[in-house]
Amino acid sequence: MVSKRIVINIGKYLLAIGLLTWVISSNWAPANGKGLAYVWQTHVVEGKPIHTGFLLAAALIYICAALLTFVRWYVLVRAVELPFRVFDAIRLGLVGLFFNAFLPGSVGGDIVKAAFLAREQDRRTVAVATVIMDRLIALWALVWFVALSGSLFWLMGQLEGPVAPRSKGAVVGALVIVGVSVAGWLLLGLLPSWRAVRFAGRLERLPRVGTSAAEFWRAMWMYRCRQGAVAAVMVLSWVGHIGFVCAFWCGANVLWSAELGPIPSLAEHFVFVPMGLVVQALVPTPGGAGGGEWGFSKLYEVFGGSEVNGALGSLVLRVITWVSGLVGYLVYFRMNKQSSTAREPDSAPPTQESLAPALSNGDAGKHPLSERFRSR
Repeated sequence: MVSKRIVINIGKYLLAIGLLTWVISSNWAPANGKGLAYVWQTHVVEGKPIHTGFLLAAALIYICAALLTFVRWYVLVRAVELPFRVFDAIRLGLVGLFFNAFLPGSVGGDIVKAAFLAREQDRRTVAVATVIMDRLIALWALVWFVALSGSLFWLMGQLEGPVAPRSKGAVVGALVIVGVSVAGWLLLGLLPSWRAVRFAGRLERLPRVGTSAAEFWRAMWMYRCRQGAVAAVMVLSWVGHIGFVCAFWCGANVLWSAELGPIPSLAEHFVFVPMGLVVQALVPTPGGAGGGEWGFSKLYEVFGGSEVNGALGSLVLRVITWVSGLVGYLVYFRMNKQSSTAREPDSAPPTQESLAPALSNGDAGKHPLSERFRSR
């Protein structure tokens, strides 16, 4: 286990870098001159109230959506039969949430989460594969989310107006990506199990990385064979994306006033907020600070809103993310004290006695998934 002092020192360093980057990259004024200085003057100096109802709603919805991502990861880990509890998913998910806010991009916490999980598991490559698959499936679900929600709002007539061509173009692009990806997923299902086993054997013969590559491939193949788990993760991802979109929309209304200009409709948020989250994840600043604000301001402008509202909405959600990450950082250490408790009966690791029949048949050293593939 990584020592508490090391994690605390890393956390302090990332917090300082994150604060500095956020102040520098976000201290700008849009074309109408109503930037952060305007917000400070209006709500701090003049004391005009903010919309606290929207702030509380944004925080509550964001926290619930974040907790769903922990449950989603738990489903993926258990699908490959690693010993894991919901308690562990929340514990490591909280530390990942903190580092997501302060490492470069908005997915840097996945690296930390994968490292922590790998240190607690014997099958480390599979443990890392669960984090990678969690991110890949979430991204795939994000495209599905834009395609499905956008198509629904399109049929309901909610994507009309001056920006209708842009909204509908984004939906069509998502539908094309969904079609291509589904075709590839179905073609993978046509691969016989014996070929998957043979391919894993070939990977094992690769120098240095062979064992890890074969282990990773077996984990990927098991997910393809576990359609129920993947479907559950997709549904959880969709619900979580709904939460993040609604949280952003509420955040954009926290500091809104008539002087700041219009805000796109909630239906339009379902189309472009996923794009903004992807842009934020690609920006190499702590938590995507600055880049996320810029991306959402431009998306607001493209969809007929005021760019300052896009930036302020991103800033409000960033504050919620940082506070949630810091609280989760403290809760993680409290939960970590209990992480050495006995595992649940259904996730207990195999004992020497339970492995005795297999070992007596000369199966020692074989991957536990190999026989399952051969039996299919």
